Amino acid sequence: MAEKPTAAFVLSLIGGILILIGGIASAVIGAICGAMISSLEPFVPTAAFIGGLIILSTIVGVIFGIIVIIGAAMINKATPSSVRNGSILVLVFSILSLIFSNGGFLLGFILGLIGGILGLLWKPSPPPPPPAAPASSA
Repeated sequence: MAEKPTAAFVLSLIGGILILIGGIASAVIGAICGAMISSLEPFVPTAAFIGGLIILSTIVGVIFGIIVIIGAAMINKATPSSVRNGSILVLVFSILSLIFSNGGFLLGFILGLIGGILGLLWKPSPPPPPPAAPASSA
């Protein structure tokens, strides 16, 4: 069986799940707040725009959680290019999740950051050398 970056995968996956849960929680709260702010439209002309921005930003947090989970799946493929690309996805979107979904209760951000770094540092072990040819006796 091929060697895999298991620790990077597990930490990235747990971080992505926490970011997704944090994004869903933010989306629910953001939808409520956005609807309340949008209802002030008769009194505040830009209220609908502000409410829409709140809802949009929280939905982006959910999408970032999904992208981190996809990056974790790429890390689990164990091909060097896939691990590198998945690690970069996990790192970038974990950092961005700090803005849009509170980083998955901050723990998702930290786990995604550690998992992405471990994925970038992972190097597959070199293949074993071929067996030596038996010496022929003449």
